[in-house]
Amino acid sequence: MTTSELTIGRRRIGRGRPPFVIAEIGVNHDGDPDRAVELVHAAASAGVDAVKFQWFKAEQLVGDDAATAAYQRRTGVRSQTELLSALELDREAMARVVDAAHDRGVAAIVSVFSVDAIPEAASLPWDAWKTASPDIVHRPLLDRLAGDGRPIIASTGGAELSEVVRARDWLRTSDVGFLHCVSAYPTPVEQANLGAIAVIAEATACAAGYSDHTAELSMGGLAVAAGASILEKHLTWSRTADGPDHAASLEPAGMTSYVEFVREAHAAVGSGAKARAEIEIDVMTAARQSIRAAKPLAAGSRIERSDLVFKRPGDGLEPWRTDEVVGRILDRELDVDDVVRLEDLR
Repeated sequence: MTTSELTIGRRRIGRGRPPFVIAEIGVNHDGDPDRAVELVHAAASAGVDAVKFQWFKAEQLVGDDAATAAYQRRTGVRSQTELLSALELDREAMARVVDAAHDRGVAAIVSVFSVDAIPEAASLPWDAWKTASPDIVHRPLLDRLAGDGRPIIASTGGAELSEVVRARDWLRTSDVGFLHCVSAYPTPVEQANLGAIAVIAEATACAAGYSDHTAELSMGGLAVAAGASILEKHLTWSRTADGPDHAASLEPAGMTSYVEFVREAHAAVGSGAKARAEIEIDVMTAARQSIRAAKPLAAGSRIERSDLVFKRPGDGLEPWRTDEVVGRILDRELDVDDVVRLEDLR
């Protein structure tokens, strides 16, 4: 399978390359610009490649206050406008987080939820756009983001594969990647369905990854083993804080462990090519078997199958070459267990 690669900042992202890890700060700043900057620094210290924020204005986004999800209602919120208004960051605050990210050498990514918000968001030097899972069907939003020219990462939670492929067609001219995710907060491990990562990569011919809503530190590494080249994980200052995303997020120490395991998983997956590794040569030489003389053999004798035995080490002809030996004339004398070599036969 050949997939296109994605470039964000200075990083090339795709199959076989080091995973691109995004700390989703989202709204875990609780509307506090200073806390948002602090979380950028915590993310950078944890070893991520990018931080991600959410750009929205409640009045542009919400048309029916009564439409809240269960995970939002668990925080006691009964109105989306009430919930989102308290979590907005203005342009000045967003400029601070972009600068903080770039100062720490990580990319800055933003999710924009409304077409009307794009011009203001686009005035800042974000390295890429990210679209939330519900917006996989929002063609006006996708078209406007694609027209900006920056890379796009699209989440696919709650989507059918046909909807993902259709979105790829809409974004055909864009540098784009797709994230498998399950839109449940938190996602039970048995519902993670990591096998969908490879399915999305195959269907879109794009870099694919995983937006991880599980509570597990190990899921990112498992996703890498399943083919993810991009990972997104929520970061918070406290998992016990009030707010819609804190409970399904990692604190800074957890994010550090998460990233470390992702890097280890990538190293363990390797290139994927099946070939003898340098570190295996010594063992294989000692443990494989060679064609040897089963008894003393005189020079000039014709080799019979009964004259041969297979024993370690593997410093001679491999057993599969027995037919090249049987029936040939031996040019020199062999003792029991001597290696049979082609240069000694005619």
